[in-house]
Amino acid sequence: MGEHYQIKNSPAIFLPDISFIVCSSRLRPLPSQLLTHSFSPSTLKNLLLINLAMLSISTSGALGRTIAMPPTTTIFWRALLAVLLFAGLAWWQGTSLRMTNRRDLGKVLLSGVLMAVHWVTYFYALRLSSVAIGMLSLFTYPVFTAILEPLLLKTRFQWAHLLLGGLTLVGIYFLVPAFDLANDQFQAIGWGIFSALSYALRNLLLKAPVAHYRSTVLMFYQIGTVALVLAPLLWLNGPGDIAHQWPPLLLLALLTTVVGHTLFLASFRHFSITTASIMSCTQPIFGIILGAIFLQEYPTWGTCLGGALILLAVVLESLRVRR
Repeated sequence: MGEHYQIKNSPAIFLPDISFIVCSSRLRPLPSQLLTHSFSPSTLKNLLLINLAMLSISTSGALGRTIAMPPTTTIFWRALLAVLLFAGLAWWQGTSLRMTNRRDLGKVLLSGVLMAVHWVTYFYALRLSSVAIGMLSLFTYPVFTAILEPLLLKTRFQWAHLLLGGLTLVGIYFLVPAFDLANDQFQAIGWGIFSALSYALRNLLLKAPVAHYRSTVLMFYQIGTVALVLAPLLWLNGPGDIAHQWPPLLLLALLTTVVGHTLFLASFRHFSITTASIMSCTQPIFGIILGAIFLQEYPTWGTCLGGALILLAVVLESLRVRR
């Protein structure tokens, strides 16, 4: 159910393999003739897994636009269902959910609070605009990550990260129709940017704990914290129309949260947080395609241009991390 990997200057660690959730067989190495000399098999596999994670997470856009409940109510039920699924997955794997290090536990619980802020503000962005605007505005988070990672984790500052993050920011510029606070799309982009800051901080907090615990365990505590934080708000908004909304909520919990976020969290073992953040910018591209297919939401030329610049940043970063 997992493999050992050796990270530079650190002991071997155990990476959980949850790919059985989304496919019937393990990923197999591609034939050697299909691989260029620039990519090692392990690097190629890690790139494929992070893109699989992004495809799974990208379903949040279409699902978030589909569910007819307040964002805080939607996220509460998403978290509650997901934490039950994570508990079942840990039992199936025979994984203990105990975290013995109190400092790591504190970081994970705080990351859960940030995750709640990230999800709720992101869903407000989706309600005010479209899948394209909501998802692309969220993806300013690689810019925040590139700036904050050297400051918080004391890593070496790399100008390439800041420049590629800046390219992503230029892409976001083309999404803004007008700098008007009364404009719903402008408000949505604001919510998305705030969501991005929360997400960047959450990812940075988890860089240390992810080296010591399975991603299943980390996600269990985070998502449990999300549910606890949002539970009191049910008194204000009510439980929502669960009888009719449970199918998309279940998909949001299983595919988007359990599969997507666990795979993405596992990618932190192989890439820096900034690298993983920039490479994950394929997510809005997948999300826009899903929105067009299922919701008939078609992006404007300005949105397409912004998305193209974001995708360019992803391609450049992928080339930069070749072994």
